Amino acid sequence: MEKTKVELLFEWLDETTQVLEQHLNETYLDSLVIAMETLFYQSADESMDDLLTHKLHTALEKINLNEYDSEDIRKAIQFTVLKGMKDTTQQQHLITPEAIALILGYLVQKLMNNYQSIRVFDPAAGTGNLLTTVISQLNKPTNAYASEVDPTLIQLGVVSANLQKMSIEFFHQDSLRPFLLDPVDLIVSDFPVGYYPDDIRASNYELKADEGHSFAHFLFLEQSINYTNPSGYLVLMVPNFIFDGENSDKLHAYLQKHAHIIGVIQLPESAFKSKKNGKCILILQKKGKNTEGPKQPLLVQLPSLKNTHAMEDVLGKMNDWFKNIHK
Repeated sequence: MEKTKVELLFEWLDETTQVLEQHLNETYLDSLVIAMETLFYQSADESMDDLLTHKLHTALEKINLNEYDSEDIRKAIQFTVLKGMKDTTQQQHLITPEAIALILGYLVQKLMNNYQSIRVFDPAAGTGNLLTTVISQLNKPTNAYASEVDPTLIQLGVVSANLQKMSIEFFHQDSLRPFLLDPVDLIVSDFPVGYYPDDIRASNYELKADEGHSFAHFLFLEQSINYTNPSGYLVLMVPNFIFDGENSDKLHAYLQKHAHIIGVIQLPESAFKSKKNGKCILILQKKGKNTEGPKQPLLVQLPSLKNTHAMEDVLGKMNDWFKNIHK
């Protein structure tokens, strides 16, 4: 069988990454950054020795980047990143499943229907895969911003955006510190889950813990609302236990004050490694002058993503809900 474009590009990235990994004694993901940069600049870095330079130039002769569209490039990079992450156990090195990223994109499309242009920000961007998936579905002028603290992930994000010819401004910082960024129309993000170690920084937030470390996912939610325009939207992946876990009463009070809950979409357990990693999609609108919450929020339990009939049925119901809300 003939290989798809995505498979061919994945193989090229994987093989080139392994050459770099062995030669430079770097991790797979750090070597992948260099492989992607080599592809983007169409040449080897000048600091490399002659043998490696020769190997990389030979590899470049086997591929023509112009034959690949941005979606092929995004998917091939995603598969290569996933391969690299199998060897890392770091909690933040998780990637939003492809089908779920597409569902977030669908929701964003519906919510932002009346906008002519959009400013969008992901404060927990990782490799940028979720953000680029959403942008590619928007089909309207977009100014995109992303923040990531992990140096390897942000490098992957920058080169990935370059290869896809997407203009995204990246912030390499702790996302719970202030940004040099005006509020945006839309926040889309898959929040890290767990405790935030900097208690002094956390003390500036309404959703800080009364004692001990605060929840990172609470602080990310508050920070996201801070950087959203009044009446702007937030489409967020949050842990399933966010509304009934520790300090959830504080979260309920905070949301009542600052936002309308537009919907909660329960994702299938099968989409996650284990039940405790399970997440849902929380859709919020920041309160503005003339905003009011929907009479009936969008509450959906998604079936297994492999069950296409059930999935079509649910998407039909969601389409109807959006039609009614825009009346």
